[in-house]
Amino acid sequence: MDRLGSFSNDPSDKPPCRGCSSYLMEPYIKCAECGPPPFFLCLQCFTRGFEYKKHQSDHTYEIMTSDFPVLDPSWTAQEEMALLEAVMDCGFGNWQDVANQMCTKTKEECEKHYMKHFINNPLFASTLLNLKHAEEAKTADTAIPFQSTDDPPRPTFDSLLSRDMAGYMPARADFIEEFDNYAEWDLRDIDFVEDDSDILHVEFELRREIKRLQEYRTAGITNFCSARTYDHLKKTREEERLKRTMLSEVLQYIQDSSACQQWLRRQADVDSGLSPSIPMTSNSGRRSAPPLNLTGLPGTEKLNEKEKELCQMVRLVPGAYLEYKSALLNECNKQGGLRLAQARALIKIDVNKTRKIYDFLIREGYITKA
Repeated sequence: MDRLGSFSNDPSDKPPCRGCSSYLMEPYIKCAECGPPPFFLCLQCFTRGFEYKKHQSDHTYEIMTSDFPVLDPSWTAQEEMALLEAVMDCGFGNWQDVANQMCTKTKEECEKHYMKHFINNPLFASTLLNLKHAEEAKTADTAIPFQSTDDPPRPTFDSLLSRDMAGYMPARADFIEEFDNYAEWDLRDIDFVEDDSDILHVEFELRREIKRLQEYRTAGITNFCSARTYDHLKKTREEERLKRTMLSEVLQYIQDSSACQQWLRRQADVDSGLSPSIPMTSNSGRRSAPPLNLTGLPGTEKLNEKEKELCQMVRLVPGAYLEYKSALLNECNKQGGLRLAQARALIKIDVNKTRKIYDFLIREGYITKA
């Protein structure tokens, strides 16, 4: 007697065989006379005539399998269950993901079969309609009327009303569990520094010096004379590398006139023996975004050349920069000085951009450090 197995395709979801304790694989045997709990055997133990306590080898039995059609001759019951599980996991309409999870049917086959037998099937439609009417009739008398001026209902946790409300808490206008409970995980590792004290600066200098000494040790350098030679050769190699890469950079940003001018200034620094600014790279190794093109942006005419260069490198539009500058100047005049933490409290943007603006205004004499 063939019957649909009541477990999923995962063998670990099925109970073990009572004979050899291995996970059951379809088809397997269920004793029709023993139980509860149900008495399952794999085919190997069944053919050996395994007996245990009240179970005898001559008991009637059922063959548990899902390898038979239910709604469509080309779809087995096991595939029907796999389709429903895949739609539940991947979401309705994501047919390519559904097909990838099923592995036995194509995207078109999954969509056609689901729409035909589970959406447009009049038998299921009428059944769902009856279930909806029955549910509405059942909850019609138990629903709690609520007016906006009344105190909201507070169902006890895990009660029937709480489950019907899907965990919604009217008094807090929120759900017990967020829709995307891990949406803020991308921000958990960001370090928001409130202030850069002198102690932090000393610590930074010490860490940089230790890193430099470790680099010498890794290179096999044991005295400062060799270290000076190493630094000179390293600087020469870096300048040669910059010369090789600057041409590719200017070709990449050839349509940005300001970027081209910046490249020419850097090239002139290299030719004159000065140390050009090294292009910043992120921790992942990717190059930073190209400088912002200020052509045609409102407020550009109010900036001097140094302010324009700052806005290009920080990628900040002139209008926003002028607003931030005015706010920092006003606060500095009120307080008689300004700390970085105060600047970050006034300007709600990326902390690295705030620091560059703050350092620039200090360097150019617009504000003073508190």
